[in-house]
Amino acid sequence: MDQKQNVLRLPAERLYREELEALQQKDKDSRPSGWMLSPRAVLTFITGGKAGKVDITPKYIGNRRIVEIAIATLLTDRALLLIGEPGTAKSWLSENLTAAIHGDSGKTIQGTAGTSEEQIRYSWNYAMLLAHGPNDDALIKSPIYRAMECGGIARFEEISRCASEVQDALISILSEKTISIPELGKELSAAKGFSIIATANTRDRGVNDMSAALKRRFNILVLPSPSDLETEVEIVRKRVQEIAASYELKASAPEEEAVRKVVAIFRELRNGMTLDSKEKVKPPSGVISTAEAISLLTNSMALAASFGTGQVRDEDIAAGLQGAIVKDEEKDRIVWKQYLDNVMKKRGSEWRSLYNACREMND
Repeated sequence: MDQKQNVLRLPAERLYREELEALQQKDKDSRPSGWMLSPRAVLTFITGGKAGKVDITPKYIGNRRIVEIAIATLLTDRALLLIGEPGTAKSWLSENLTAAIHGDSGKTIQGTAGTSEEQIRYSWNYAMLLAHGPNDDALIKSPIYRAMECGGIARFEEISRCASEVQDALISILSEKTISIPELGKELSAAKGFSIIATANTRDRGVNDMSAALKRRFNILVLPSPSDLETEVEIVRKRVQEIAASYELKASAPEEEAVRKVVAIFRELRNGMTLDSKEKVKPPSGVISTAEAISLLTNSMALAASFGTGQVRDEDIAAGLQGAIVKDEEKDRIVWKQYLDNVMKKRGSEWRSLYNACREMND
């Protein structure tokens, strides 16, 4: 079996290899030191276009200027921080920018409460350290260390999930572009092209606030939620098709009307108001993001493929809506019931089947 077909999730540089190769062949603009593509070609890779006869699929659907600013930031000595609500494609944009610029999006640190300073700088193979003392072979290089060595980009996901003292280990790296290794009596200086793209979730604000000193080392970009229904429908439809193809789900893609209904429900619950602005809606306690809508419809396809006819039914969508909105809280169940009775029930015959399926799941 082709190894590519036996991998659950391919990194962006492998998933879009043909597009990157086509862009490299047609790219006539100058390329910054260490970059695979020129800034204009990177923009085309992210926002979509053509490279000869090859169609470049859009990876980020939204404000083009945001992508331009992100690329311009990575041309300078400042790091990039992407902030936004859950599901605003922060990680997806980070991965694809890194893939287009350096062809390796794998130098990644996942921020958690357990992330340590050693994971940002370096650590040691203690068996080798005890046997031979400090030496290069015993050194375990962090993703940031490896990015500095080769002039690449390191990704730092959910930086605000890390403790403040761990975050602040980045200050000297971003200021001096060096890592001191006193055990070996040497210092690593970053090669040209090195940068860091970090992401932070606005829902995590207050968990571990970034210090002002660290924020000054980043150029901060806020990624907004999709501005209108049509944009969000396009994002959801595109990503559902891509993920379903990757998982080889033996089901038809959800119909346009089904996608629109899911996106409309999510936007109304997220914004606390119906789309026509005529009625207020109580939001649930959980995150009702675009990413959740994508996951819901993908799971609906899996249900339809495994236990149905291969066509996504309202019953499949209702099961996903129940799980996405009711997050094990009695309050969420009440909020969802009120939405069903006060909003969905009044929308006429085209919503009747989905309403009945949702009510059955919520009872």
